[in-house]
Amino acid sequence: MSIADIRKDYSLQTLDEQGVADNPTDQFTKWWKEAVSSDIVEVNAMTLATVSSEGVPAARIVLLKGFDKNGFVFFTNYESKKGQDLLAHPLAALVFFWKELERQVRISGRVEKVSPEESDAYFQSRPEGSRLGAWASPQSKPITNRQVIEEQLAAYQQTYHLHPIPRPPHWGGYRVVPDTIEFWQGRSSRLHDRIQYKLDSAGNWEISRLAP
Repeated sequence: MSIADIRKDYSLQTLDEQGVADNPTDQFTKWWKEAVSSDIVEVNAMTLATVSSEGVPAARIVLLKGFDKNGFVFFTNYESKKGQDLLAHPLAALVFFWKELERQVRISGRVEKVSPEESDAYFQSRPEGSRLGAWASPQSKPITNRQVIEEQLAAYQQTYHLHPIPRPPHWGGYRVVPDTIEFWQGRSSRLHDRIQYKLDSAGNWEISRLAP
């Protein structure tokens, strides 16, 4: 089979303007619960798209670690490629694709750092290996070989062998504060349902249907 012949017809569910919540947080919560109940592998995996100071786009998978009416939170190294992009342009797009439900959610908006207290709390909830890894890895920087990381990990294991592991100052959380969220439900013959929430100038959510 050629690549051009690969296709799937979607037919599980429908989505219309009358059936969605008044705000995107409630609608995402509904879909999130259904996704979690569907035993999707890494249901919180999402594509994060950023743009560099030179205007070059980049995308990678990160993990959602929290959401509410204020936005969607993930954690990373502030000095990483994504961190440098967000420093230059504090705007981002997120994409969830839950193929088991034939659903996609697209989110875009400005980005802000979460509070140090929120970053501390999440950091201390991580497994010890992940906390040490945040110290050991100069994320996105070129290294000679893997031994560099293993040696740095061993050094930090020794340093914090008898002491609590603090959060590195270069590591913490970001919140994507959305101004647009689109809910996509796959439909037959590529005539998909797309319902968009967009903030107006008064801060209210406008709901509209987009052509597939």
